[in-house]
Amino acid sequence: MEQPPHTQPRWKHRPAGSTWGDFGPDDQLGRLNLLTPEKVRQGVAEVREGLSFALSLPLDYPGGSALNPARHPPVLRPTVRRGLVNFNCLLAELDAGRTDVMSDDLAILYLQYSTQWDSLAHAGSMFDANGDGLPEALYYNGYAAGRHVVGPQHLDDTGVPATPGAAGASTSAAHALGIENMARTGVQGRGVMIDLRAHLGDSRTLVGYDTLMRVLEADGVAVEPGDIVCLHTGFADVVLGMRRHPDPAVLQNACAVLDGRDERLLQWITDSQLAAIAADNYAVEGLPARPGPACCAALPLHEHCLFKLGVHLGELWHLTPLAEWLRAQGRHRFLLTAPPLNLPGAVGSPVTPVATV
Repeated sequence: MEQPPHTQPRWKHRPAGSTWGDFGPDDQLGRLNLLTPEKVRQGVAEVREGLSFALSLPLDYPGGSALNPARHPPVLRPTVRRGLVNFNCLLAELDAGRTDVMSDDLAILYLQYSTQWDSLAHAGSMFDANGDGLPEALYYNGYAAGRHVVGPQHLDDTGVPATPGAAGASTSAAHALGIENMARTGVQGRGVMIDLRAHLGDSRTLVGYDTLMRVLEADGVAVEPGDIVCLHTGFADVVLGMRRHPDPAVLQNACAVLDGRDERLLQWITDSQLAAIAADNYAVEGLPARPGPACCAALPLHEHCLFKLGVHLGELWHLTPLAEWLRAQGRHRFLLTAPPLNLPGAVGSPVTPVATV
């Protein structure tokens, strides 16, 4: 979707340690700018066996809405063809003599229910970008809630609450930072597996900088600028074992999560210049995060990555078969191809990532 025109800079001051403006004043890709042709060639160079691994869960997992009451599994329904249910539809009933049998369907789809990417419009922060003492709700590179990322809770130009239009009309849209920007890059490059499960098992472990560095050193893993980091924790396997009946009490105590309150860990994400992070757990970081000051983000790693750095986050990827294969081969790098849906205005998207080794 086209970005609404602006007549003045979106910000005078950027958050400390952020990349705002580093890729241009109107950038909407963030660290994906580091997925250069050279990074694609590096990923292709990791293809030796010609084996491919699909890294997505079925989109009806985890099942139900116990993990997140705001997200629900997909619903499939048939379309209608000239008054007939367009599923096992006999075209002879519409046009005598036709032999065709047709089926079309639609999906009611919560875009961040299962294996997903978050766009940079998924998580923002209150920040005083103009230096006037009045924090605003902003996203990466100063794009603003209510101006660039718009929902029905905002007022229109006449002061009347926005209301749905014709049946089926959209009532929210990221006019900047939408998932379509990510999709257009193809999200292809070199993936790097960090196998936390192999070292920490399936118990709940809050992973800070020191633990992460020990894992990287033990496995000889190096993360270089533009790499897409995949964190294998085993969480998706636990979810699959629950067969669409997730137990939140069990899952809240399962598998490794990053400690979003660890400032040294956040600094490592900054210094490594990784392009994106994908994990097989529910939120990449611990949810809820370790208690912190009341002034600060509830999801500090999301704020650091999406809001400050422009680092996209992927969640609930199914990484175990790939991680186990890589470990058996003494490898940790692979070609990753993971474009989301090219759905203008969406702030998240299902994804079917493919790793090739």
